[in-house]
Amino acid sequence: MSTPTDAEAITYIRAINLALDDALAADDSVIVFGEDVGIPNGPFGASKGLRAAYGDRVFDTPISESAMIGAALGSSMAGLRPVVEVMYADFLLVAMDQIVNQVANTRYVSRGRLTAPMVIRTQQGSTPGSCAQHSQSLEALFAHIPGLRVAVPSTPQDAYSVLRGAISSDDPVMVFESRRLYPSKGHVRRDADARIGVADVVRQGSAVTVVTWGTSRPLCEEAVDSLALQGYECELIDLRWISPWDTETVLASAARTGRLVVVHEAVRNAGFGAEVVSTVAESLGGQLQACRRVGTLASPIPSSPVLSAQLLPSVDTITRAILDTIGEK
Repeated sequence: MSTPTDAEAITYIRAINLALDDALAADDSVIVFGEDVGIPNGPFGASKGLRAAYGDRVFDTPISESAMIGAALGSSMAGLRPVVEVMYADFLLVAMDQIVNQVANTRYVSRGRLTAPMVIRTQQGSTPGSCAQHSQSLEALFAHIPGLRVAVPSTPQDAYSVLRGAISSDDPVMVFESRRLYPSKGHVRRDADARIGVADVVRQGSAVTVVTWGTSRPLCEEAVDSLALQGYECELIDLRWISPWDTETVLASAARTGRLVVVHEAVRNAGFGAEVVSTVAESLGGQLQACRRVGTLASPIPSSPVLSAQLLPSVDTITRAILDTIGEK
């Protein structure tokens, strides 16, 4: 495979492929596996060419998410750094015992003698026709579990950097990619910051703090760019990581603006946005003058694009929430 230069824009899915390639080349303990990951080059192309380049370190598995996660845990405790791909985030739910009871607790129950340096890669979110069992955004579910690190990259650069940082971690990391963003393009620097838990301040402003991650970032960018033309300078922060999340950056911004809007594609009820809002409110008290949460309405996602659009966050709903927070109707 040809390697792109820093000046060459590549797709989000190609950035993941490049991160896996670089990790495999740099460390012989890295292995990659999952359903159709080897010979078929991955269900979405993330592992394209890797089987040919690295042989048995990239391989296909049976259709058993529980077995895949269990194999990743066992191999990680034995000294390898597995990256296991679960085709849809919805399918993680059949491996909850392995993830929640086993993977997350390895360091604790072994009194620190064992670690689980493993990565679970998956993708989530709604796309036309994907329907209820292939559209859920589940990051908050796993952010609730002590012992797991959770990332939701939004750009090709973050897709690369987050995955490299995740593979280097000595603790288990879950990376929730966005299927909708896979075709999006951007420049990728392979030496960019890969630290865990660091947010990206996308836009600076003083009118309101807008916090987002994953699929919602480009919608928020469009909304704040439009509002800038009307004289409202919004500060836009992409968390990138929600466990741990960059409370310092968010609190500093919200203290300056006094207003907060949190946007995510996951269902609004009990979504991670509630954690962000409550943390800011508890920390800043009366300094926080107004806040809003924008998320998907509490309903299974229909297959019809027309119907699903009524449930999902949009540029319009984000813009209205920002203006309501500022005090302009």
